[in-house]
Amino acid sequence: MKIYVGADHQGFHLKEDVLAYLSKHGYEVEDVGGASLDPNDDFPTFAQAVALKVLGSDDADPRGVLLCGGGQGMAMAANRFRGIRASVIWDAFEAKMTRNDNDSNVISLPARIFTQLDDSAWQGVLETWLNTPFAGAVRYKRRNAELDELS
Repeated sequence: MKIYVGADHQGFHLKEDVLAYLSKHGYEVEDVGGASLDPNDDFPTFAQAVALKVLGSDDADPRGVLLCGGGQGMAMAANRFRGIRASVIWDAFEAKMTRNDNDSNVISLPARIFTQLDDSAWQGVLETWLNTPFAGAVRYKRRNAELDELS
């Protein structure tokens, strides 16, 4: 599994921790930015970079991790791309459900929440999301196809 990670200035420091964690645990990761802390950067740039990497990947199950203040803006931007199913996630239960039911391929983490908690909080969410398979039920596949028809 190849994982593409992007963050704006509000998620920059957490992104560095996420990259280190994923690398340490044997995941293949690519940092798509920001390369440095820039208080004037804009989240759509990084959401687009991750979405395009996920969509263009040759990997069998590419994933994207986005980080910004609240997670919502990144997810909104990423979901503009056909084939991207980005979810804002803050706990392990939602991480499991968005993978199982929706085949989420991008997770958007709210840095404002996770930087106030112990690292195990975001690590648990991330591991749950990465390790939960898509159930593949006919109705879930049909709904994902319907989403793509909307874009």
